[in-house]
Amino acid sequence: MSEAQAPGGPAPAVIPHGEWAGWSTWASDAFEQRAGPFYQRADAQGRRICAFLAGPEHLNGGGFVHGGCLLTFADFALFAIATDALGGQQGVTMNLSADFLAPARAGQRIEATGEVTRAGGKTIYVRGIATADAEPVLSFSGIIRKVR
Repeated sequence: MSEAQAPGGPAPAVIPHGEWAGWSTWASDAFEQRAGPFYQRADAQGRRICAFLAGPEHLNGGGFVHGGCLLTFADFALFAIATDALGGQQGVTMNLSADFLAPARAGQRIEATGEVTRAGGKTIYVRGIATADAEPVLSFSGIIRKVR
């Protein structure tokens, strides 16, 4: 199981200015900050949107966004998408599955959206899609286990 900061832990920090003004990030998650940083916000309908700008530090030897970076971003997105279902509790990733659909490149804005497909008790099921400049690059699904 991989552990990620959930809303029950330290609150996401809202970015006050710059390109990501109004977005938030889990600044307390050192790994995600190094791997991203990744950002999230709710749209007008309350749906969570996650994003980052792919830079040279995100690329593999072939010049594309590294698959590990995309998987880390998908793990971040699981928890953002499941914010309401988590109900203020922390959680851990029990499962993360993904299909790589197309390469992403430096300079592209990578976004992820999704939905909770089932939530009950301590288990939350999530699925989502990540895009690079609106083109699908990764589909993912995961299971979060709430913990105290």
